[in-house]
Amino acid sequence: MPRPLGELEDAVMTRVWKWNRPVTVREVLEDLQQERSIAYTTVMTVLDNLHQKGWVRREAEGRAYRYEAVSTRAAYAAALMNDAWSQSDNPAAALVAFFGMMSDEQRQALRDAVRIVQGPDRAQEENPGSVVDHGGR
Repeated sequence: MPRPLGELEDAVMTRVWKWNRPVTVREVLEDLQQERSIAYTTVMTVLDNLHQKGWVRREAEGRAYRYEAVSTRAAYAAALMNDAWSQSDNPAAALVAFFGMMSDEQRQALRDAVRIVQGPDRAQEENPGSVVDHGGR
């Protein structure tokens, strides 16, 4: 599991994930400069570090590079949650505490995710009394 991203790394990766295409240092720089004063070399160093850590791949374009995310922000968040959970000495208690912090919408999203992961056949096995529409068959 990769270490959590630092504040500036996260700001850069947020743009790479949001744009979902290969990006240049200049593009990221110009977007970041709308929020803060930052140097071109700083953004270049951050993207190089992210490349070294395996977060982005890069392809040469002239004398510069275009950077592209290796995985999604959702995969990054999932890896962080999995890492935190696996470090607990009582994973069940950690999950109960985590679920207790969730909003109703987040708990519904969790239920939806469990249904997706289980698939329709598995959900029926665990809930044999539920009614399933088989299209009139």
